[in-house]
Amino acid sequence: MIKHSDRITIVNLINEARCAGARLNPACEVAGISERTYQRWLGEGDTIKADARPCAKRPEPKNKLSKEEYNRVIDVVNLPEFADLPPSQIVPALADSGEYIASESTMYRILRNEKMQHHRGRSKTPEKTPKPTTHIATEPNRVWTWDITWLNTTIRGLYYKLYMILDIYSRKIVGWEIWPEENGEFASELIEKAVLTEKVDKNLLVLHSDNGPPMKSWTLKAKLEMLGVMSSYSRPRVSNDNPYSESLFRTCKYRPNYPHEGFDSIEESRKWVEEFVYWYNCKHYHSSLNFMTPDKRHSGRAEKIMEQRKKLYNKVKERHPERWSKGIRNWDMPKSVYLNPEDDKKPNNEKNNDVTFKIACLNVIPEKTPSVSKI
Repeated sequence: MIKHSDRITIVNLINEARCAGARLNPACEVAGISERTYQRWLGEGDTIKADARPCAKRPEPKNKLSKEEYNRVIDVVNLPEFADLPPSQIVPALADSGEYIASESTMYRILRNEKMQHHRGRSKTPEKTPKPTTHIATEPNRVWTWDITWLNTTIRGLYYKLYMILDIYSRKIVGWEIWPEENGEFASELIEKAVLTEKVDKNLLVLHSDNGPPMKSWTLKAKLEMLGVMSSYSRPRVSNDNPYSESLFRTCKYRPNYPHEGFDSIEESRKWVEEFVYWYNCKHYHSSLNFMTPDKRHSGRAEKIMEQRKKLYNKVKERHPERWSKGIRNWDMPKSVYLNPEDDKKPNNEKNNDVTFKIACLNVIPEKTPSVSKI
């Protein structure tokens, strides 16, 4: 159902496009409505009709309970023997006594209508955890994610804890350390070191993590507040809310030279991770960056390198045009990176969801255009 204010906006923009030379049918197609809908929205004069469906009088359904049956349900659920039972147990109990009043779903609906459906007992009321806020990184040091993974050792049951901080825009590992345990003191020390090394401005950085004890510790929260870093957290037991750190740990542990038999000492593990971080930041061509190294993306050298790649491909195409049936390879990198985008929105299709953007493009439609492509 389209709001009345949106109807006015769409009609006005279509009228502006028609005044600029666009035909009605292509203009309506770009707006996402039919020509008949546009005509139906127009009232007398310059008025635009509002949607009358919410005010329409509809006949009552034939299977609706009568007033007596409705009141009978309320009386039954308030009987002493049923006062503490849900409809899922009331209905079978009535059936055993040879009585049927209404279905379980109908009883639940009546209880909700009468404000009689409430959580009871000592257990915590069920809560729906909302999805984390969407964060967008358009340059380095705007959105970081971090997590802790366990590194196996040669001693069974003993693990070293690897802390890693990743910049989602450049995919660069901006901080890491290995300690024998997990706690907020170690985390705050690492994050402070990374913030100072990267020279991050206050109140511009978002640090995302899961809901582990080190991430929620008061020590870390106090440190983040002092550094001017905004915190963000995943939903409980949902790994998809922190995909960049999870992907980084998988890359780390699936390296060919990863010691699957375990590390002999914490010094050995630190040496191996140091080599891995150098490879990942400076040597690894990251597929999400269109095969650019994180370090070059983070330092701002990526755009110049991509332009050099484009020039090279254009030269090769000019030398042998018969080998290129289409254009050269796309060497563009994503301008922005999303963390937990809402409704699977991506930077490439943001404009496609904007009605105003669609209608604005109508001004370029000539009067006698044979066909119009939808935006």
